[in-house]
Amino acid sequence: MTVFDQRGQRVQYQFNAAGDINISAVQSKDELTRELEKLKVEVERAKDSNAIDADLAVEAEYHLLQATKEARKEKPQTSFFLEHINSAKGLLDNVAAVAGIATSLAKVAEIASAIFN
Repeated sequence: MTVFDQRGQRVQYQFNAAGDINISAVQSKDELTRELEKLKVEVERAKDSNAIDADLAVEAEYHLLQATKEARKEKPQTSFFLEHINSAKGLLDNVAAVAGIATSLAKVAEIASAIFN
C-alpha cells in the first residue's frame, strides 16, 4: 500500500471546489447566464489565489462579461456570444490551474448553440 504524506501542503486553487457549477444541466438562457456568472467568479478566485496571471484573468473576465450580456438579450447573437466564449477559452486553454474552466467554456459554447438557435 502506498502512503502519501501531505502534511504542510497547501492547495492554491481548486476549480469549482464548492461543486455548484453544472454546465451540463443548463436548459435555458437564464440558467446559462447564471452558470457564466459562476465561471466568472471562478476566474476571479483563480486570479486572487495567484493561480492565473492577473492580466490574463482580467481579459478572460471581460469576455465572460460580454458573453453574459449577450446571453441576457431577448434574441442573442450566437456568433457574438461564441466569439467571446471562445476568446475566454483561448486565453485559459494553456493554464493548467484553470483547465476545468476552459473545459466548461467548451461545453457552454455547445449548449448555447442549441439554446440560441
